[in-house]
Amino acid sequence: MNRKKAPASSLKQSFKARHMTMIALGGSIGTGLFLASGTAIASAGPGGALIAYAAVGLMVYFLMTSLGELATYLPDSGSFSTYASRFVSPAFGFAVGWNFWYNWAVTIAAELAAATVIIKFWFPDSPSFLWSLLFLAIMFGLNILSAKGYGESEYWFAIIKVATVIIFLVIGVMMIFGILGGEAVGFTNFSLGDGPVHGGFFALVGVFMAAGFSFQGTELIGVAAGESENPRKHVPKAIRQVFWRILIFYIFAIFVIGMLIPYTHPSLLQSGVDNIGVSPFTLVFEKAGLAFAASVMNAVILSSVLSAGNSGMYASTRVLYAMAKQGMAPKWLSRLNSRGVPVAALIVTSAVGMLAFLASFFGDGVVYVWLLNASGMCGFINWLAIAVSHYRFRKAYVAQGKDLKDLPFRARWFPFGPIFAFLLCLVAIIGQGNFSGEIDWLTIIATYVSIPLFLSIWFGYRLIKKSRIVPLEECDLSTDAK
Repeated sequence: MNRKKAPASSLKQSFKARHMTMIALGGSIGTGLFLASGTAIASAGPGGALIAYAAVGLMVYFLMTSLGELATYLPDSGSFSTYASRFVSPAFGFAVGWNFWYNWAVTIAAELAAATVIIKFWFPDSPSFLWSLLFLAIMFGLNILSAKGYGESEYWFAIIKVATVIIFLVIGVMMIFGILGGEAVGFTNFSLGDGPVHGGFFALVGVFMAAGFSFQGTELIGVAAGESENPRKHVPKAIRQVFWRILIFYIFAIFVIGMLIPYTHPSLLQSGVDNIGVSPFTLVFEKAGLAFAASVMNAVILSSVLSAGNSGMYASTRVLYAMAKQGMAPKWLSRLNSRGVPVAALIVTSAVGMLAFLASFFGDGVVYVWLLNASGMCGFINWLAIAVSHYRFRKAYVAQGKDLKDLPFRARWFPFGPIFAFLLCLVAIIGQGNFSGEIDWLTIIATYVSIPLFLSIWFGYRLIKKSRIVPLEECDLSTDAK
């Protein structure tokens, strides 16, 4: 007679080094690179796009080293919420946790809506509802199996993306030197028109915003640290690769696109989930004589979208579970099954993902943009929280007489790193409204609505719970997180 397995008492530490590396690597490669890079070059020129992406890349590098120091010292699936609660205030941690959950739960819906648009490249007359249901079921199935189920799927999703970028770079360099696709192009496209920087200051700021969205997802390594077999070894290894992957996969890719495709090319501005045929990657592949480029890139971008949704489901579920454990969410959300999966939190998060079903009633592209507007600002708020939490953690660590040499991983350039990242995040948040030209107040309201919501949750909790900023000498530096 089979006995029902008892629920697990804690999350399973099942991520191996290869999972952590690919979660970190795959987190920053997605539609922001495959699609948004084309619009960035068209808007600010090849030089402007490089400057904007390099600035955001440097900011993300400092953020990831800050997160690396926190996650190796205190690996916890609550990550941002846990750090913010301990090193800033419980009210701040409460707001950060719900902001993070909302951000990624809505991202699931946004990515599902995008997937239904992409799949219509092959099946134009098929119903959106059925595709949303299918993709949601796949993501739910991968996450309900175990943490390892998510880790394995993300590992292979990341390999597809990495392989595509590497092939693109190799073909692109060969084309630049005239080995493929005809004669060498040199720097002709960089000096075209008013290049290499085009569109002025506001165009550069606009690309800076787009680059910020492109890099969101790299912070998921902080959540995954809570289920790593050896976080003190695996997390630093993954974090150290951030700088190089940003340099190779973003900066180098944008450089290649800028060299090969004029920023005046009309198709670059049309890059979007509903027009894969004009992805800058597709344009370069087709220029190299690869006629099947559109279909291949469509499949790769579909895998990227599903990867983002899969990661969003994993991360938001784990943070919701951790908040329930800390008494910041209903206790029943902390229930685990026998495989260590927080099923209740997963079901609630998936229910929010069902918002994607609205795509079948209101039009795919409209819902996708609406959902992105609803969650876009939240990612920058999460990054601000990382910078503030790390700054306070390091100050508390020293204030309590601890030796910095004992830290398993130490972020370089402190305090410059978190301060620089904090200031650039503020610039990104302020610039989201894009106040140049004619002002669209509805778009501005949709863009900034996350800020008053975040502040309301923060100060509401503070008022009700009489929460206060934790003095540095009283910050909890114990490493007994569950």
